[in-house]
Amino acid sequence: MLGNFVTGVSILAPAGMLPELAQEFGVSIHEAGLLITFGALVLCIGSPVSAWLTSAFDRRILLSVTVAIIAAAQFASMVAPNYATLMAVRLVMLAVAALFTPQAAGTAAMMVPPERRGSTMSYVFLGWSLALAVGLPLIAYVASHIGWRVAYTGIGIIALLNLAMLVWRIPAGLVGAPVDLKTWSDIARNRLIVLLLLITVLQTSGQFVVFTYLGPLFAKLGGSAQLAIIAFSIYGVMGFIGNVIASRVVDRWGPYRTSLTTIALLLFGITMWALGAGIVPLMLASMIPWGTAFSSANSMQQVRLAAAAPLFASATVSLNTSGLYIGQAIGSGIGGFLFAHEMYYAIGYVGVGFLVLALITVFISRR
Repeated sequence: MLGNFVTGVSILAPAGMLPELAQEFGVSIHEAGLLITFGALVLCIGSPVSAWLTSAFDRRILLSVTVAIIAAAQFASMVAPNYATLMAVRLVMLAVAALFTPQAAGTAAMMVPPERRGSTMSYVFLGWSLALAVGLPLIAYVASHIGWRVAYTGIGIIALLNLAMLVWRIPAGLVGAPVDLKTWSDIARNRLIVLLLLITVLQTSGQFVVFTYLGPLFAKLGGSAQLAIIAFSIYGVMGFIGNVIASRVVDRWGPYRTSLTTIALLLFGITMWALGAGIVPLMLASMIPWGTAFSSANSMQQVRLAAAAPLFASATVSLNTSGLYIGQAIGSGIGGFLFAHEMYYAIGYVGVGFLVLALITVFISRR
């Protein structure tokens, strides 16, 4: 869970400091946002490729080495002299970080009996909720009041702590089922898995159209970029609460009903943002339903994928992680285009469109 926190804040950190990075390196907000867009492209390719190349590795060694490289990249980012260097360090780091979330999910699935797999994987994914509940608001605050380099230093220190814990606590000798070309072929022919991956891409695209540029959007529509710190906090705290609730009810409700509920709640939250754009109380209030559902929605995707093909959970979960990053790239790319053309109000409605498609796909995936 702590490893997912480190991975989450490492991946999302630029979203909390876009104005500071743009000012430091003399680039536009849109160009600074490319740290997320290009990074997401690397992640979406790296996740399945790394699952294929590392399926026979001991999970304790694999996860520990991954976090060690993440830690080193944070300290390298701290001293980056220019935008190009920061981008290069980030892309190298993300090519490795793509390993962590799917392999952590697969490792957790191997460490517990099948009847506890759903709640355990949801618990492990709480790290991402904490990254947004605590990490991103803290990064935004530190970057704006102390400095973005200090924010990177803090992430690096936490990553070193996580490294020590992984070496100490993860059992040795955990190895998943080998992932070969036939595995990918079998997965591609599984209609349910394909639908689940499509849901992930759609719901993530809809969120990141808005989320990537949340700070600048509050500056344009709400009058102050500092409001984004409050928004990130609400979003993250509700995400933590939502994932805790989902982990408690999923074994009773079942992954499908829980997934349907969370995607519907996401749609409600994004719709609130679109309709309330320019009205600060409504913009902040939209973070409550949106935040409650964002993490638990993906946790349910992980659970449904693991149930669809338990022996190849690391492969399907890695593809789901790729779906997340494809969605981030699509959403942040569209959001950046709209922001650069000052179409601030349209951004929310594009997000609504993606979430409507995601909800329809959830219904189709029921059988």
